[in-house]
Amino acid sequence: MPAEWQPHRATWLAWPHNPEAWPDSNQLELIKQIWVQMARALSPTEQVCLLVRDERQRAEATRLLKDGGAVMEHVSIYGIPTVDVWMRDYGPTFVTGNGPAKLAFNDWIFNAWGGKYESYMEDDSVCREIAALLGVPVFEHDVVLEGGSVDVNGCGACLTTVQCLLNANRNPRLSRAEIEENLRESLGVDHIIWLGEGIVGDDTDGHIDDVARFVNPTTIVCALEENSRDENYRLLRENYERLQGARDQGGEKLAIVPLPMPGPVAYEDRRLPASYANFYIANGVVLVPTYDHANDRAALGILGELFSGRKVIGIPCAHLVAGLGAIHCVTQQEPLPPVPLTR
Repeated sequence: MPAEWQPHRATWLAWPHNPEAWPDSNQLELIKQIWVQMARALSPTEQVCLLVRDERQRAEATRLLKDGGAVMEHVSIYGIPTVDVWMRDYGPTFVTGNGPAKLAFNDWIFNAWGGKYESYMEDDSVCREIAALLGVPVFEHDVVLEGGSVDVNGCGACLTTVQCLLNANRNPRLSRAEIEENLRESLGVDHIIWLGEGIVGDDTDGHIDDVARFVNPTTIVCALEENSRDENYRLLRENYERLQGARDQGGEKLAIVPLPMPGPVAYEDRRLPASYANFYIANGVVLVPTYDHANDRAALGILGELFSGRKVIGIPCAHLVAGLGAIHCVTQQEPLPPVPLTR
């Protein structure tokens, strides 16, 4: 699995349409504008592949994206129905190789984050429909796993959490060693870095993409809460301390960069999983969720220094995170296949 910062052919998204995904159905129109902002930022440098349920949604998405300034010749819209927008978790996780089939993807079982939302399990079929569309090989696995639960450096190391991958609501019959073997085979990694728990309010049981992310082969940003009275303080500090002792696939010490948290973000007293670590790295840009908090600027500044060759763009996500996810959760990168080696 290539690292997210390696060149993309495309970013995959699913058009927001399900009013039940957010606590206030009036938020849906505001959330569609977030998709417009993402498409406007992504389409100049890579293809945007967008899934819609029907022709009405196709027409709506086309109109809004065009009016919003997206480069429409770089937007492809496909009629593949989805229940919701969380493409990172139910969509394909692409891998590359040097053989005749230079692009393929993994299709794990999606059980709606441990069986929490029965209707969402229908999105388990989206991978197969994209496979038929692209005509690429698919590695099917009898293991429950979501894309947001893993992060790789493209050199053999993988980040994940105990809370998610060893949760009894995912693969209760598999041991830690068996889970690690599946990651090695499916992602082409040989070193697993285990963190503990995810952030408060995260219904995915601790996805790594709200906690810690590779930003280059030897550097990880780790979310840290500064307020010792905040619920996230202890668990994020424990993850940071674990990373201080972590090594990469070659046994070398990693550079760990603290990334602030936006403090408590809530909807009607429910704590939401708001984190700046839920950013998305694309060709030429990094899309970062913001929450109208004083730490927005600090987080953008840290990521701007780490991604000096890319434009770092803040996307207001206070409404999106009310659906319990942000920018990384709704995106899925399709890498460019590697260039064949020549003599």
